[in-house]
Amino acid sequence: MSVLPFPSFLDDIKEKGFKRALYEGVNEVVERATAGMNIQDIREALRGEAASRKPNPRLQPHADGFWLHMRPSYFHKSVTGIYPEFRLGWLSTYFVFFETITGIFLMIFYTPSPTYAYANMLNIMSNVPLGQFMRDLHRLGAEAMVLIVTLHMLRTFFTGSYKKPRQFTWFTGVVLLFCTMFLSFSGYLLPWDQLALWAVTIGASMIEAAPPEVVGTNLNLLLRGGPEIGANGLLRFYLLHVLAVPALLFIFTGVHYYKVVIHGHSLPPKEENIGEDTAKRVPLDKRVYFIPDIMTSEIMWIGVTTLILVILVTWFYHAPLENHADPQITPLGTTAPWYFLWIQGALKLGDKVLWGIIFPTVYLGFLALLPYLDTTPSRRWAHRRSIFTIILLLISATVVLSYMGLAEFGVINTADVDILHHMTMEPAHNHIGLLRPIPYNQLTPGMYTTRQFKAEPGDEIGMIGAFNAELEQPLGAPIRVGNATVRTPEEFIVNYMETQQHLHLPVGLNFVPLPSDAAELNRVMKKFYEEIEAAHHELRNGWGGLIITDDQNGLKRLDIFIFWHEVEMERGFPVLNANGESIPVLDENGNPVLRVSSHRMYIHQDSQYFNAPGA
Repeated sequence: MSVLPFPSFLDDIKEKGFKRALYEGVNEVVERATAGMNIQDIREALRGEAASRKPNPRLQPHADGFWLHMRPSYFHKSVTGIYPEFRLGWLSTYFVFFETITGIFLMIFYTPSPTYAYANMLNIMSNVPLGQFMRDLHRLGAEAMVLIVTLHMLRTFFTGSYKKPRQFTWFTGVVLLFCTMFLSFSGYLLPWDQLALWAVTIGASMIEAAPPEVVGTNLNLLLRGGPEIGANGLLRFYLLHVLAVPALLFIFTGVHYYKVVIHGHSLPPKEENIGEDTAKRVPLDKRVYFIPDIMTSEIMWIGVTTLILVILVTWFYHAPLENHADPQITPLGTTAPWYFLWIQGALKLGDKVLWGIIFPTVYLGFLALLPYLDTTPSRRWAHRRSIFTIILLLISATVVLSYMGLAEFGVINTADVDILHHMTMEPAHNHIGLLRPIPYNQLTPGMYTTRQFKAEPGDEIGMIGAFNAELEQPLGAPIRVGNATVRTPEEFIVNYMETQQHLHLPVGLNFVPLPSDAAELNRVMKKFYEEIEAAHHELRNGWGGLIITDDQNGLKRLDIFIFWHEVEMERGFPVLNANGESIPVLDENGNPVLRVSSHRMYIHQDSQYFNAPGA
């Protein structure tokens, strides 16, 4: 008679004893959870022993379960080593879920609004437990995902695994590559900082060039949500980043895996006869079962990859966050993300429509249609010289165009602009102007000059008028300041301070030695001097100055400037005479023309500027 009115676990205990009943109960639960493998089967798999039950229970989770139904139950031994798989496809899938998990964590603390987005990022980085850690992992994972997917496609090409019957598998891979790149690109805008705004502005502006004009204009408005990227544009990019593109990514990941299971992993080309595909016919002695060999290998790859990411974000890498997005201020040297540099480089070649729209479309179209264009049956390298030549030329062109897309290529700034930018720039690409991290208490009011580092002991550096003599500048000779003209450095500084509504100079027109107790200020001014000296051909007889004043309570104003003699330039470089010296430009009276460049910035006592570790 049953202990309870219905059969129960107590009846099993009464009949078999507690230990045996408990073991059989747990065993049944495990077998149901794994869709066929009991405790003994799992123990044998973990020990690397052959399955003791027939038919092999390790095949049932693939046939009857959900989680493994898109994984082959066994692999050919030839595709389980370093060549030709490298587990790059598996790592690509891992990053899909890695980015999803870290992204959901960040979504909890983020609002897609220009009013709150930047403040949310600061909150994530400073107040949310492990917030900066998760943000760094998400950003670095996005970069790594683009790289891994690209390498996976290269491996697929070099082994000829895109050929019949896997043409559509390759096509879905190209779609996944495009989704991966667009996911990373759309995420650029979400922090709502200068890097985000201008990187996305560059990308969105290319869409406007799509022909005909009415199509490009409306596509641009649809993406940006208005003439300029604002609240509507940020919301659109957010929805694309967290909903639309991930949906496509998951759908095509499923299709891609399904096609891989249908056709099997292609064998190394040398192991098959030309035109044959024997991937699905795996002899018993060549089989490597997913459980446990492949599964443990893939878990190892996950562990190693995650460890590398954690080490990188802990000691070497932090996701950049620049100043709050400001459409009125265009940062110097703005570039698109590294994986779109090839398009930015192409744009430097000429027409925006041709190189910004038609060229990338043809490029991606060629990749998508490659299996249908290359219909030769052989997958062996010796028989694929033509397509190898084309692809290697394409890869070389991509590398060259990416180099051309760098801010330094084809864009020549004058030396004074580069130096002042290096001294004062806002946080950008993990870098920051040299003046900004100087401790607030070291910004002692005064007028300082780089001539201090050139002066001999006992030399007078006080009166600014002395520099007229040092520069051999005749009294009354003009100084070019944009379109304006002043006569002396004193007049320039006085006029400059007046036009900036700051009439009070800290010590009249006298330069003073740098404070001995301001080590960081001394270091930065020494660097300022070295950079001017390094550009002596262009900045002939150049010298720099820094004026620090108390603007308001708790706020310092820094005015930095460079004086130099203008020299003859050709194609952005100074013209040198036979002695290797630059040639000065003379005015109508035969006097050298003195040029000046300046910049103004403010530093608050509560501001905290610093270079990120690893920058």
